[in-house]
Amino acid sequence: MAKSNRRSGKSRSEAGVPPLQDWRTTDAEEIERRRERAREERMQVSNRTPEHPVFSNFEVRSASGRTYGVEIRDVRGSEFSCQCVDFTASGLGTCKHVEAVLLWLKRRHRVELKVAQQGASTRFDIVPDRTGEGLRLVLPSGRSVPRSLMEWFDATGGCLTRDWDAVLSHCRKVEARNPAVRISQDVEPWRLVLERRRESVALRHEYEEKVQSGAWPVQETLMPLLPYQREGMLHLAFKERALLADEMGLGKTIQAIAACALLHRLGKVRRVLVVSPASLKGEWEEQIRRFTPLPSQLVFGHHLKRRQTYTQLAARTDGPVFILTNYEQVVADIDEINGVLRPDVVILDEAQRIKNWDTQTSRQIKQLASRYAFVLTGTPIENRIDELRSLVDFLDPSLLGSLFRFNREFYQFDDRGRPVGCRNLDVLHQRVKPVLLRRRKSDVESELPNRTDHLRFVKLTERQRRAYNEFEHEVSMLAAKAERRPLTKAEMERLQIFLGMMRMTCDTNYILDDKDLTNRECPKLPEVMSILFEAMTENAKVIVFSEWERMLELVRLACADAGIEIAWHTGSVTQQKRREDIRRFKEDPACRVFLSTDAGATGLNLQVASVVVNCDLPWNPARLEQRIARAWRKFQSKPVTVFNLVSEETIEQRMLDTLATKRIVASSVLDRDADSPSDIQLRAGRKDMLERIRQLTGAGQVVTGPDENGGSKAVPVSVDAPTGFARRMRERLGSQLVGCELRTPSDGSAPSLVVVVEHGAQARAPWVEDLRQELFAKVEDLKSTPRIEVLDRATFEAIERMMAAGLIVAVPQERRDLLADAVVTPPSPPPLSEEELKRLGEAKARANHLLRRARVLGEAEFVDESWASLGEVVLPLGIALSIANRHPVPEKVDDLRSAPWNGLWKEAATDVVALGAGAGDWKALAQRFAGLLEGVKG
Repeated sequence: MAKSNRRSGKSRSEAGVPPLQDWRTTDAEEIERRRERAREERMQVSNRTPEHPVFSNFEVRSASGRTYGVEIRDVRGSEFSCQCVDFTASGLGTCKHVEAVLLWLKRRHRVELKVAQQGASTRFDIVPDRTGEGLRLVLPSGRSVPRSLMEWFDATGGCLTRDWDAVLSHCRKVEARNPAVRISQDVEPWRLVLERRRESVALRHEYEEKVQSGAWPVQETLMPLLPYQREGMLHLAFKERALLADEMGLGKTIQAIAACALLHRLGKVRRVLVVSPASLKGEWEEQIRRFTPLPSQLVFGHHLKRRQTYTQLAARTDGPVFILTNYEQVVADIDEINGVLRPDVVILDEAQRIKNWDTQTSRQIKQLASRYAFVLTGTPIENRIDELRSLVDFLDPSLLGSLFRFNREFYQFDDRGRPVGCRNLDVLHQRVKPVLLRRRKSDVESELPNRTDHLRFVKLTERQRRAYNEFEHEVSMLAAKAERRPLTKAEMERLQIFLGMMRMTCDTNYILDDKDLTNRECPKLPEVMSILFEAMTENAKVIVFSEWERMLELVRLACADAGIEIAWHTGSVTQQKRREDIRRFKEDPACRVFLSTDAGATGLNLQVASVVVNCDLPWNPARLEQRIARAWRKFQSKPVTVFNLVSEETIEQRMLDTLATKRIVASSVLDRDADSPSDIQLRAGRKDMLERIRQLTGAGQVVTGPDENGGSKAVPVSVDAPTGFARRMRERLGSQLVGCELRTPSDGSAPSLVVVVEHGAQARAPWVEDLRQELFAKVEDLKSTPRIEVLDRATFEAIERMMAAGLIVAVPQERRDLLADAVVTPPSPPPLSEEELKRLGEAKARANHLLRRARVLGEAEFVDESWASLGEVVLPLGIALSIANRHPVPEKVDDLRSAPWNGLWKEAATDVVALGAGAGDWKALAQRFAGLLEGVKG
């Protein structure tokens, strides 16, 4: 929506449409957005009853190919109706389809529309009343109730009876004789909801009577349900569209299966579509077989084969009741499922897959059509409350309304329209209460075995610490930029990447580089193996989780060396192999260890294990609980022990504090009690983002870590800005950096950063100043912010000689050699692949060729041609440097602006421009480029 209004030529602000990053919108702005979409999108409009040019029923075919009915009742009073979800949920009284019809009328029936805008409708419309509990007759201005309807409606249009079937039967007959009478398109959906509501009450009454009389069994499953599980079964079956949000491990799958079995017994359900993550389809098949005799069938194969499966299943009256698919299949097969299969029930398992409303998966899944819908998730809120809205939107879009209205009601905004807090959480809880059922383990599970959690701290190796510091340094640089201005999208992505690399390095450098075998050192591995050996002596089975497969590879190799049989469950394993490994871990006593990435942290029942090892901590506490709940769940007979491995003095240790705070919002909505807050401040915006980065990286902080005696100790984790400055100087300039000092005058005046380079001080001064601002952005006392002096070696040495001769008197000052403080032994570069070596060789050859040509041209006094050739050297030189140092490879010179070699790009650009203007020294530039190329190894 950041584009301008192309047809009107107005900008978004001129058209009254707010920018997307501003969540604060008025109804007028939202209506204008829909009008803009109507103008920009191609929609086909046709009048179903042409005898009524304006007050009619129209068919609108959208660009997506879907068709919606639009009803125009009163143009002046903006009384419309549309069958789309947005019209129902937004509460605006319009939508893009209604606005498209009004535009169509303006082009086709301008005169009639103008008349309609000046007066009320000429038709008698029978519509649901505003309470949704009855019918009313909308009277045209100045008209009374027709004689044919006086028996059923009073003088104001109110209905005189609650026998809706009789009312509608009579009104249909009148409508057929009198074109001025119209039964609204909203009446049939209203009647269907009313009928289903009555039927649901009657069904529950019938079911309970038969159970009490002994005609039907109390249990709908082959194995008995616990009281709370039976309550969940009834909630799903008789609410029809419901959310079951029990904590992980309480048996949501069993309750959903039981609800479907109950509805099947009542004759209301013949076909159930189960949508789950691909890794859980086998688990569903096993649970269905275990708890009910009803047949099931897995959907698999390519799209054409799946299409044939749906057709075959739809043609059978005695086919399987449960049809098991995964989210990816449904996204591709939505039209066949709705048009051919037509399930009676749709079950979304691990439904957090649709928590983000603006994804293709979420949009496609929400198009599934069925009378019954069960949403199952133990984490309906992971990070934001609008995730809950997205789940409820699938069940009933009108319950929480459109996103803009939800945001307006339940979020607090800053002056730029960004969310900074949640409010009215008590209202939100009450709003979702009719469809939501949530129980905690502490509420219903008195017999669940004990769970013991242990933290085990490990130290990084020297190699790990060097790599970790490099990534932390990059994060600090980006955070310093963010202090002065918002980061670009590319910079935000780099920030996320470097934070992720810090976390990976906490496990092992091998995750980032599997080519160098020396990177396999992993201090967490001995801890894991110690836990495994102890578990073996107690005959316990163990689940080992890591977010990264390469960490698990190291555990697998160590288990192989120790003769420990393992099961393997990662995203790279086929569904069939996963199912086999799950079965083997459950049934084979020799298979003692289950190694899994987070692909196995949802939905699996692995109660045979009583030990859980988390090699690393996920960002979100809900993900951590999902892992643990694989073992600590219903039917677990042994106490469960959880080990969380944490690297000392790293982002992992600081995550322990932030993980706890993320639980507050979810519990305030889902698990409300008398003490739950209704309003909560969020940490949002750039300031809070920077604060979180400082907390996670430890910049300027002292954290608490374990000491040698089992107690705790203060651990400093910051690197001061001057040292960081010197490191960056060394990275950018290499051998061109002669010296870097911090000079602090004794008179209290501002200190100076003195940078000495071989040559080109004037050209380098601007980007050196940029770096100073990045690193010292947080210094509030301007007197302590150092200024910059960039000097050539010759100038610096001349000043030193003059001071020594007494020709210049220096202010007494303390001099600190920053290069001595910034000595960092770089990690050994990883070996390059054959393809990388080939490309590196080509880039070096190209750069050398251009350098030789530049020298020949220069020595022949073709200076213009020489500097032009030197300008061409920049890109292949940047490519060579990038490949050799494992950085993204630039495709064009402009890419070097954001590359680690942007200093090179700026220097080369400055020098080449100077040469083009008749200044500078082509020989010096050629010599500098040759020196850089010489340093490229490989």
